[in-house]
Amino acid sequence: MQFITIGSRSAERARDTAAELGVHGATNEDAVAGSDIAVLAVNADAVLDTARALAPVLGETPVLCVASELRFSSDGAHPGADELSLAERVAGIVSGPVVAGLHSLAAHNLGSGEPPEQDALVCGGDSDAKRLALELAEGVVRGRAIDAGPLASARALEGLTGVIVNINRRYKTHAGIRVTGLR
Repeated sequence: MQFITIGSRSAERARDTAAELGVHGATNEDAVAGSDIAVLAVNADAVLDTARALAPVLGETPVLCVASELRFSSDGAHPGADELSLAERVAGIVSGPVVAGLHSLAAHNLGSGEPPEQDALVCGGDSDAKRLALELAEGVVRGRAIDAGPLASARALEGLTGVIVNINRRYKTHAGIRVTGLR
């Protein structure tokens, strides 16, 4: 049985959002304490500070980082300038294993009621953390949860987010990806 808790810096805001979704709400610290896996789903500019704030409570809890660092200009979205992905930088802050994934899924598609007919990519170096993240991913898409390799692949996943944002803007849609040729 999955027990989901939405975290926020504000317990009241967490409870309000959680009530809309039919799950539990708590402060970020209370939400991650004792969890099987913590999903770090905050804006890219808050990821590292949030990871630093939660590191003492997380301990060895695996973290799934879903954020993508993007730069925007008049010609579209571009990958962040840092050579490391946000997930790799989070791994340098927290004690537990970090995996990255779900970057190709538009939030609009996840909140539309029906899981999207898309694949979810997850990468990381810890097999147990990756297994947990893949199980979580299987629950949010009608496509497949796919092991996309080591944590260094998060650099490509974050860049893929920029590609999908550009496609979605150009074609005024909420496209995602499907990987073909897998058996």
